[in-house]
Amino acid sequence: MRAMLLQVLYNIRSERQLMEQTQYNLLFRWFVGLSMDDAVWVPSVFSKNRERLIEHDAIVELFNRAVEQADQQGLLSGEHFSVDGTLIQAWASHKSFVRKDGQDGGNEGRDSSDGGNFKGQNRSNETHASTTDADARLYCKGDNASRMRFMGHTLSDNRHGLIANAQVTTADGYAEREAAKVMINDARQAAARSGAEITQGADKGYDAQAFIDACVEMKVVPHVAQKTSGRRSAVPDEIAASEGYRVSVQKQKLIEQGFGWAKSVGKMWQVMVRGLKRVDQMFVLTMAAYNVTRMRSLAKIRR
Repeated sequence: MRAMLLQVLYNIRSERQLMEQTQYNLLFRWFVGLSMDDAVWVPSVFSKNRERLIEHDAIVELFNRAVEQADQQGLLSGEHFSVDGTLIQAWASHKSFVRKDGQDGGNEGRDSSDGGNFKGQNRSNETHASTTDADARLYCKGDNASRMRFMGHTLSDNRHGLIANAQVTTADGYAEREAAKVMINDARQAAARSGAEITQGADKGYDAQAFIDACVEMKVVPHVAQKTSGRRSAVPDEIAASEGYRVSVQKQKLIEQGFGWAKSVGKMWQVMVRGLKRVDQMFVLTMAAYNVTRMRSLAKIRR
């Protein structure tokens, strides 16, 4: 697990490169608990141990420990949160996205004679699946380009933007709101002992009546940015007029720092693993690493 954390922090692309650097890097050897003459693991053993960490939720435990440490240092409000999602490009290509019934017609798939030109073809997640990563989904958002993707979700604490919860789902139009309801419900239950009012900020993409109603039902105040273009916002005007709403809208921007760090430093813009469980493991580990580095920076500021 320590070696995987090094892989995120030092932007090492593969287990093989990680093992090679651990062979001669004394800092890496010290961090993972190897002496100067100890043998380094082979990449295949490292990959098998990754599966054991998934089975025992070791990365989730590491993430929770980082959150607990932040709480002990007074870096979390525990009451005011923001939620957002980001797209993660899968380790799969368009050529691997073939029909589920195997009837490709000779014009699509890995062995396509036209080199992977799918223009004019009707391809959807209902009829097609990737032979490389069955959990990846063809999804288009923002850049108007359909790619094989997953969707990462985080719940950040508004005090300093530390990540309080993180998970990965398959990419679809409802994943962000559904994941947000699960994460804020977990946060609400954790804060139930204090009896404080829980707020959740989000961007305009979450301004849907079903999502607002779900927040109200959970006794969470929805500080969702109002989407008023061509329709009436689902967020009540009395909530939007409050001072807490104004602060939440400003604090909601902090969650983008975690996504930016994860994609630039942690290289989560495209994962090097396949399968929903492995991608989720890497995303949660990356967010745990972000919390640790963020806490270090906050400690310097507080001095």
